[in-house]
Amino acid sequence: MANEGVATRRGGLLRTKDFRRLWLADALSQVGSRIDLLAIPLLATTVLSASVFEVSLLKTLATLPYLVLGLQVGAWCDRIRQRPVLVAADLGRVVLIGSIPFAAVAHLLTLWHLFAVVLLAGVFGVLFDVAHQTYLPHLVARADLPEANARLQTNASVAAVAGPSLAGLVIEYLGYAGAMAADAASYLWSALWLRRIETPDVPGERSGRHLRHEIAEGLKAVLDDPILRAITVHGAVSSLFQSMFTAINVVFLSRELGLSPVAIGLLSTVSLTGALLASAIARPLGQKAGAARALTAAAVVYGGSFLLNGFTTPGWGLSWYVGGGFAAGFGIILMNVYAVSFRQAVAPRRLLGRVTSVSTTLLRGMVALGSLAGGVLAEVTSLRTTLFVVGVGLTLSTGILLASPLRKLRDLPD
Repeated sequence: MANEGVATRRGGLLRTKDFRRLWLADALSQVGSRIDLLAIPLLATTVLSASVFEVSLLKTLATLPYLVLGLQVGAWCDRIRQRPVLVAADLGRVVLIGSIPFAAVAHLLTLWHLFAVVLLAGVFGVLFDVAHQTYLPHLVARADLPEANARLQTNASVAAVAGPSLAGLVIEYLGYAGAMAADAASYLWSALWLRRIETPDVPGERSGRHLRHEIAEGLKAVLDDPILRAITVHGAVSSLFQSMFTAINVVFLSRELGLSPVAIGLLSTVSLTGALLASAIARPLGQKAGAARALTAAAVVYGGSFLLNGFTTPGWGLSWYVGGGFAAGFGIILMNVYAVSFRQAVAPRRLLGRVTSVSTTLLRGMVALGSLAGGVLAEVTSLRTTLFVVGVGLTLSTGILLASPLRKLRDLPD
């Protein structure tokens, strides 16, 4: 690790071969994930004639495994080597996502098939996400965590910008089967690069205690630390309202505004350029203003951005959606970089998997609840009313961080 730290200072983390392999594995799979984020709801909406509630149910099923398995997975990841888990999770998603184009070509695809795929892919997703954040501190020094997370968030930003347009084009010219085949190939790419990492993956210590006690220890670590507690609660509340937006967003743009898949993809790309900007300035901004200040400022920008979406109308009225998307993309990437860095820096190394799983379980678990709530609220009221509820909820959630000890900090705590 000492040699890698020297390489990092001289030329950045991408000069260390194992982090570069992790980064390359993440890069294309992020794009693939953005493809299915657009393709699956559109496939359900346009081909399988799913209702708004059924489309929201897809998102609920995709994130339900985080509620059911998240805490157990965190305890497992503290006991075992993480890299084999990452590879196995990627390969499992190759098989599941790859089944969709085969079923579509054979004219056997049903809504129940999509439900099953997103549910099982969610199981592999929770394994991958918890293991990935637990694995990163094994590859880089503590001082390099903000840069490492910024590099990985850059992948997410590029995917956020390029993914929707790419997905729209792939759907337009290759159909939904081609889009899902491209998504499956991205997970295969990730697995192949992860297998090439050479840094020894040492399993954690086995305490000999029951899994329930180890989970409780992770929960206590989060609840007892005011910084971890504030970041986790804010993330959960934000995730609840954001998932309400995600559950109805594609339906709103497709049915209420009458946009085509290509137009939806292009609109999402333009609005998410803020994510790319945030990735570029995240590290220098944190160094200049302080990591804690960057985190709280990002939360304010992110929360307020969703207030604009409810004003979106056809024509020039789309500028509301573009402006809100730009600010949301900027805020969420900057927020993710420093929220993850704080968690990795504050949590004891032996508890990192469990601390990560608590956060991941709440964040993703709220997606399951929020997606369901968004679909129900849209059915009972309207799509536009739901957008306004989301905006108000996310704006108010900012108070959780502003009332925490983070407001008195400048940088990562020692």
